[in-house]
Amino acid sequence: MLDLTPRETLERSALRINPAKTCQPIGAMYAALGVHGCLPHSHGSQGCCSYHRMQLTRHYKEPVMASTSSFTEGASVFGGGANMKTAVKNIFELYEPEIIAVHTTCLSETIGDDLKTIISQVQPDVPAGKYVVHTNTPSYVGSHVTGFSNMIKSFVSYLSENSGHKNGKVNVLPGFVDPGDMRELKRILSVMEIKNTLFPDTSGVLDSPMTGAFEMYPSGGTTVNEIIDAGNAKLTLALGTFSAEAAAIELEKKCKVPMKTLSTPIGIEATDRLITELASITYKAVPYSIEEERGQLVDLMLDSQSYFNGKKVAIYGDPDIVTGLTEFVISLGMIPKFVITGTPGDTFKRQIDAILIKNGIEGTKVKAAADLFELHQWIKNEPVDLLIGNTHGKYIARAEDIPFVRVGFPILDRFAHQYFPIVGYRGAIRLIEMMSNVILDKIDRTCLEEDFELVM
Repeated sequence: MLDLTPRETLERSALRINPAKTCQPIGAMYAALGVHGCLPHSHGSQGCCSYHRMQLTRHYKEPVMASTSSFTEGASVFGGGANMKTAVKNIFELYEPEIIAVHTTCLSETIGDDLKTIISQVQPDVPAGKYVVHTNTPSYVGSHVTGFSNMIKSFVSYLSENSGHKNGKVNVLPGFVDPGDMRELKRILSVMEIKNTLFPDTSGVLDSPMTGAFEMYPSGGTTVNEIIDAGNAKLTLALGTFSAEAAAIELEKKCKVPMKTLSTPIGIEATDRLITELASITYKAVPYSIEEERGQLVDLMLDSQSYFNGKKVAIYGDPDIVTGLTEFVISLGMIPKFVITGTPGDTFKRQIDAILIKNGIEGTKVKAAADLFELHQWIKNEPVDLLIGNTHGKYIARAEDIPFVRVGFPILDRFAHQYFPIVGYRGAIRLIEMMSNVILDKIDRTCLEEDFELVM
């Protein structure tokens, strides 16, 4: 495995080894799947589209539908405009989507295809009431989170309109989270009696039931009409700086919808902020069922504190998720020793540093545009008690015998994670269960026989 990873660290500016991210088009494709009747379209080679579909399929254990411009040598040299025009015509005739969401790849970005012009030229082939939108997602810039953000922003840019008549709704942009998280957000909004438009919404799409019949476009997803009408909302809540804020800013700029950015509601403090904000919208008391969930979470935090207090944690993954996890583990009495993301940008470090300063924690290594090789080197020099992140960290966990909790994208070696939330009070309860169980499992596995206890 990774037993031979050296302890000595060297500063690397032009090399990443096992980066803590993947490429933009994957995020763009996932965002498009959260729109009802939408077919994601990869403007590039067949291989790129196959990889992006494969990665999403392996994480969600669901078939992911997408089309491609199928670049060959000719398109790679002379441009993919002709391929795109043919693709749009064929897609509407064969697959009958409500909307095609085009994203670019390294190849089409490198040769400089002008998607805006190409799409304007294919409008005569777009049936009435159907749409084609696009976003630019070069894989060599940003990360899958960037691609997700760019695609949501493009839906707003192309579709959302302000008719001058407010619809009384709140737009909620959930960010790059799983279908189970989106279902939980919708449940909270329903309990608090808030009319809303959640977009994108992959619930009912990438956690759809087995019915015995193939559905090209499952019943879930935000409808095109809802995205158009989002321009008439009274407020937009962006849940995540990196994955949701850009679209909210675009809505405010284009449709004059006020916006507010909150952190992804992971853990008790972030969820408190969300519930407080929602309560201020309704001018009503928080429903007892929500208060009950919070009380259950607090009770569980107290019950488990002896196993969490003082434990050192390494966290990696998507920036909005990592920020929420960092704040949560601190509330449990743990010490975030290493905190990294593969997504570039100074904002991440500023957000994490603010959390650490607020809680009086020093000595934490924080890094954006980081990779798992360097994280492993840090852990070799300063061991931790818990590792939290996606499947790619399992090699570090095995090499160093660290309890490991799988959170984030992608999770390729476990099942059912997409059905269960990590957001909200219920999500925090689940996180405590997962973290405490792996810590207790290691105690059971490594303790002396005379210390092997039935009750822990």
